[in-house]
Amino acid sequence: MDAVFRIDGKHVMTGPHAAGPWHPTMQHGSPPSALVTYLAEAMPTPRPMQIARLTVDLLRPVPVAPLSFETEVLREGRKIQLCAVKLLAKGVVVVNATALKIRIEPQQLPDEIVHPPLDVPLPDACPPLDVSFTQNPFVGGMSLRKVRGGFGSIGPGATWYRADRPLIEGQPTSQAMRAVIAADFSNATSSILDFKHWTFINADLNVHFARQPVGDWILLNSQMWLGPDG
Repeated sequence: MDAVFRIDGKHVMTGPHAAGPWHPTMQHGSPPSALVTYLAEAMPTPRPMQIARLTVDLLRPVPVAPLSFETEVLREGRKIQLCAVKLLAKGVVVVNATALKIRIEPQQLPDEIVHPPLDVPLPDACPPLDVSFTQNPFVGGMSLRKVRGGFGSIGPGATWYRADRPLIEGQPTSQAMRAVIAADFSNATSSILDFKHWTFINADLNVHFARQPVGDWILLNSQMWLGPDG
């Protein structure tokens, strides 16, 4: 499979597989969110660290077009690093993100605390999820397994997501990137209104990590609350 992005210095070449359901020239929210995750993880730290919180503001539609990026360390410390990542299209900021990293210091904890038992079936025991009504280039590079609810169903819902298409040419897709890719599907996974008639675009993502995900599959167990203000 061709990768979604190719990075050349401070520039990012965007392939057609970044497109989402809203318009052929507009990226799905997952690719740019995972891209800033990659860029944040790539920023050097004085000690081994991992992302504990990622905040992504999708300020404008992200085009399926060449992008550039800027990175900055906002706070450097022995135990934390706060860094900022911006994506720009023709010099205009379209994505603004911050990542809080914490120092890795392994602790001996009971396995049932770190990996509590799941109350849902594993991906191999779940049927593929029918996403034909919202098929788009980015979703076409993913595998989805239905636990309950999901696309076209009334939420809450739970779905296993696996990104099959490489995101960055020549680079592995990290566990944090996989989680961020899945996180942008929360609206479709959990919608309590008919998603064929009521849709909305995520304006931001906030992803918190208690630990690094394990494996290629990410379980999104999602619930939605709505207000009447649009």
